Parts: sequence; C-alpha cells; structure tokens
Amino acid sequence: MGNENSTPVDEATPPTTLYGRNIEAVAQYIKEKDVKKIVVMTGAGISTSAGIPDFRSPDTGLYANLARLNLPYAEAVFDISYFRKNPLPFYTLAHELYPGKYRPTVSHSFISLLNKKGRLLKLFTQNIDCLEQEAGVPGDKIVYAHGSFATQRCIDCQTEYPDDRMKDTVQKMEVPRCIRKTCNGLVKPDIVFFGEALPEAFHRNRSLPAKADLAIIMGTSLTVQPFASLPSFVREETPRVLINFERVGGLGSRPDDVLLLQDCDEGVRKFADALGWREELEQEWARTNAGKVEKKRPEAPTNSRQEELDQEVEKLTKDIDTSLKLSGETSDRIRAEIEKGTSPSSRPTSIPSSTEPSDVLTTPQTTTSASSFTLNHVYPHLKEDKPEKPSL
Repeated sequence: MGNENSTPVDEATPPTTLYGRNIEAVAQYIKEKDVKKIVVMTGAGISTSAGIPDFRSPDTGLYANLARLNLPYAEAVFDISYFRKNPLPFYTLAHELYPGKYRPTVSHSFISLLNKKGRLLKLFTQNIDCLEQEAGVPGDKIVYAHGSFATQRCIDCQTEYPDDRMKDTVQKMEVPRCIRKTCNGLVKPDIVFFGEALPEAFHRNRSLPAKADLAIIMGTSLTVQPFASLPSFVREETPRVLINFERVGGLGSRPDDVLLLQDCDEGVRKFADALGWREELEQEWARTNAGKVEKKRPEAPTNSRQEELDQEVEKLTKDIDTSLKLSGETSDRIRAEIEKGTSPSSRPTSIPSSTEPSDVLTTPQTTTSASSFTLNHVYPHLKEDKPEKPSL
C-alpha cells in the first residue's frame, strides 16, 4: 500500500458510507448494517490508565533502576545478543512488568465487549502486557505485533517453558533455563527483541483489515513499521475510527474517517453511549477488578493534565521503587556479568530507518543520554516523551 494523503478531508465533503463524520453515525452504521467484521488496532494509549509505570521519573522510575544495572547502552536490556550474555537486567525489569499485576482498562473491556457481541474480527496490538486477554479477549482473536508475555520458550532449541514455572521464576528475579536437560539454554518470553523477526502471525494476518467492515484505531502514534501500515489496508469505503489524543497516520484523510481526539477510555465510553452499550461496558470492566493495580484519577481535577500526570508518575514510581531496587548481591552479579561480557564498544552501529517496513526489529538511533532512551516498539508503555499524549 502506498502512503495516504495526510491532508484532512474538508468538513463540507460528504462521507460515502456514513451519514456523518461523527461517532453517532458510526454507531448507527454498526446497528443498521449489523457489522460483524471489526478490526481493532491498539498501542500503549489503551494501557496507560492501568497504572503501568514508565521511565519518566529521574530518580525513582524504571529508567533510574535500569541505570543502576550499568548497561553498556540503554537498549541492551532488549537486545537479543546482549540477553544471551547477560539476561539478568531483562528479568529485573520483567519482575515489575509481568502480566497479572495490573487491571485492564475500560478500553480493553470495550474490545472484549465487541468480541462477546460477535463483532470482533481481529485485534492487532503493539502492546505486550497481555491486558487484552486479562479483559476477556480470546487469544485466537489477538495478533501481538511485537509478541507478548503470554508464552515463552528456549532461545536455542525453542522448547516451550511452563507458564507456572515462568511466573515463579520472574517473581524471584531469577533466570529460567530450558527444561530439556540436554539443552539448558536461556528462556525468554515471546516478545520481540532487537535482532529478532516479527511474529509470523503478524505477517499472516497483515492484510486482514481489507476484509473489515469497520476499523477502530486506539492509542497509537502509528510511527513504527510495519504496524503503522495496517490502517492503509482498510478499503476506501470502510469507516475508520481513531480514538487518540492526536491525529496520526493519515487518519482523517478519507470521507468516512471519524476522529475522537481524546483519552482512549473517555473515547470508548462515548462510543458505548452512542451504541447504547454503556451499562454493559461498565459491567464488563467491573468484572476485571480482581485485586489488580489501578491508577486512580481525580474526578474533578483542578491542575493541568501535565501536572496531574507528573504527580501520578511521581507517586507511582515511589510506590514501586522498593520492589525494583536490587539487592547488593544481585547488583554485584550483574556488574560482574557486564564486566566480563559486552562492552560499550559492542553497541549496534548499523541502524536502518525506523519508518521502513521490516521483518526484523532493529535497534533505533540512540545516544547514551537518558533523555533519548525510548523502547516504544517493544515496551510501548514506557514512552517517556509527551506523557500527556500516550500514543504508541
């Protein structure tokens, strides 16, 4: 597919499929046409309200804790070559972010509701947090574009590793090894590291949006390829709904594009209201509240959104700092591994453009400064720039 014209359609231009370019028209279209083939595409914006921490706090956030590991370069924690030499930094981070701790958001529950109503064709997600499945979306309806924590296997012989043993090992911040005694290779969750191919399931389903009767894109900046190309596969006459803080990926350039430029949770509630599903949506979300962490938002905030998020991040990172601090023994182990393993000079230097579609995830252009550190394509929740606009 070629690049779409990014110029917004003039408001006077009538849509061809919908009666108007608003969410009420989309809701009417779903009900009147009994739409059953809805494709959803999501990024980190649907998970930020779950309370998953980011890297922003300079003293107590996840980046500060990663810095204590003395990594030769920031992205080494997700570099498959470095992982082979020293997997401890990754498992230190995984200890905090492993699935089962955080509660799905209203946005996740909206996708689950679409599935329960028999209207979800497929969910494509850049996220690896597995909150979609926690919310009730079946695994066979999800395409994890960058893999996920849902499964894990040996990186040498590809033998799958039991879920219960993996959870126990991660909780102890230990490194799992292959269950085959003749192998003893390192075990890694099936998330895509730098230097690894994207999941085969993504390529197998990549053209599926062309079969959709409606596409919903939520919480993504659509800057990382090949995921960013998915909306362009949707047919010209098929409505596309964007729920995001800002317009992205050329969405809004077609007559039947509808933009809800707001918080994802607020957007899906507005969508549910238009469909007459609000009560069902709230019930679906209430079902997910089983001891999971949830970020609390003030009902009537008086501060700016930036001030609110700064306060929330500060509080959250202080709460998790204790659980992420490494013991002296673990720090010594990691430092010893680094000193005898990879040196800063081994940092990748061949870096293709991040906008080019590729079958392999490659290390992005980076510097050694903390301000330039991003892992959006693997851990999109950990985006540190523009936190008020969670997108990718």
